[in-house]
Amino acid sequence: MQRSVFLTLFLVLTMMLAACGGGASEPTEGDAIVFVAVPLSGFQANGGQTVLGGVRLAAAEINRTGGLLGYRVVVRSLDDESDSEVAVAQVSQIQTALDQGEQVLGVIGHLNSGQTLAAMELYKGMPIVIITPTASEQSLTEKGYTNFFRVNANDGVQAAVNAEFLVSKLNAKRVAVVHNDTEYGQGLAASLVKELQQRGAEAALTLQVTEGQGRYTAEVAQIQSANADAIFYAGYEIETPYLRADLVEAGVTLPMLASDGAFLAATIDESNGTAEGMYVSAFAPSPQSVADASWIEAYQAVEYRNPDTYSVNGYVAMQVLADGIRKADTINAPQIADAIRNNALDTLLKSLKFESDGDLVDPQIWIYQVVDGEFQQVQ
Repeated sequence: MQRSVFLTLFLVLTMMLAACGGGASEPTEGDAIVFVAVPLSGFQANGGQTVLGGVRLAAAEINRTGGLLGYRVVVRSLDDESDSEVAVAQVSQIQTALDQGEQVLGVIGHLNSGQTLAAMELYKGMPIVIITPTASEQSLTEKGYTNFFRVNANDGVQAAVNAEFLVSKLNAKRVAVVHNDTEYGQGLAASLVKELQQRGAEAALTLQVTEGQGRYTAEVAQIQSANADAIFYAGYEIETPYLRADLVEAGVTLPMLASDGAFLAATIDESNGTAEGMYVSAFAPSPQSVADASWIEAYQAVEYRNPDTYSVNGYVAMQVLADGIRKADTINAPQIADAIRNNALDTLLKSLKFESDGDLVDPQIWIYQVVDGEFQQVQ
């Protein structure tokens, strides 16, 4: 009788532990590496850190439920410093891991198109899957890479959405198109000019500035002389707030739309209070609009900070890689890539599907406006 009671209690306790998550299996096959290649120092460090935080949270959740095919996901960061030469040099760390027999699943990165384009010339020959969370330069998916995917829209999509917003929502007919001197800024600006023309509008001015430029006195004078009725800026958060401040302080009150590169808190924080009212397009919804309080709390527990603009993209990129591995039922890179191309993949945003070239089927762009010192989604 006593033995029967103890057995009953043991079974009840086991079921209770399982119901509470205590029965979750531990990874048993060893470690599998996911590299996250983003800027973690320098002027774009915050952007890279938001991506890294999302990847780390997704990996922690995967590991709590047994890992990927029994492997524990280990996240290793690579700081590309927003510099293409540094990005290329960092690839040697990935190759060393492969040469030493480590299981490398892939790379999530880079944040910017320039570093992605440079590093892909090496990645394309390596047995790994590359998923960028934010790089948008259109040619990335026109080069025939078989191991490359992106969880964001490309600049062709962004240009079309932004042009439509400028013309239909802001009633712009003549747009001053300003861009930085990166591949990203140049390509997006050129695409936007074409999209404006298709909608019966035009570029009143096209003007190139320098990446990281801090003052815009001459450029503001050119914009004032252009007889424009709106401003579009294709560049980063390291230029946008200063351009905005110089415009506002010179009395320019034209509506302004900045590209996804400006969708970071620094655009507001560094603008000396002048960002209010400006618009910014983005490749992600705000974390608060797609994730519940428990997701945000889990992110805070892993990162010791709040999720920021592209935390969602890092998280989703890791989810795409993980679901591709599950559907392939192998850690063989070509088979994982095939599984990503040929299946709907479950993510925080929605079920994602990919074209054969690595672009998303039905990609989205979100439009925000700075209201009361915060980004508020308006489209």
